[in-house]
Amino acid sequence: MKQIRLLPVGILFTVLIQAQEPITEKQLAVQHTVMKVFDALSNRDSVNLKNYCTPDILLFEYGMVWNIDTLIMKGITLNQATDFKRTNTISFIHTEVNKNTAWATYNLNSEITRNGKQGFVKWMETVVLIRKKKRWKIDVLHSTLISRN
Repeated sequence: MKQIRLLPVGILFTVLIQAQEPITEKQLAVQHTVMKVFDALSNRDSVNLKNYCTPDILLFEYGMVWNIDTLIMKGITLNQATDFKRTNTISFIHTEVNKNTAWATYNLNSEITRNGKQGFVKWMETVVLIRKKKRWKIDVLHSTLISRN
């Protein structure tokens, strides 16, 4: 009897897996931009960070509004510990592209080491990107802190 009940569930699961659309090249380009921003933060590289953001980027972090200078100060300038290391894992939930505008939502998990201490931070974030001169740039980033330890 259990085998009969599991058969419809198995068929439904198979259909749902096959129904997922493959990711497009445009979506991959958007996701690549997001990953490069976090690579720049990990490498404390403000030049590359600026390359992947619009000059007037708005970041909504911890209930505050940041600009690129705030991000560089908090994400790079204040992270000068000699043992600083940040490793990011990004899991994209949804990525959408509409002409020269795109948005993506993802979970960001960062393992951060500094001053001999290791911490883990989890966020859910949504970004809005615009395409300028054939390059995607983050224009808005909204971050929700999930956990920190």
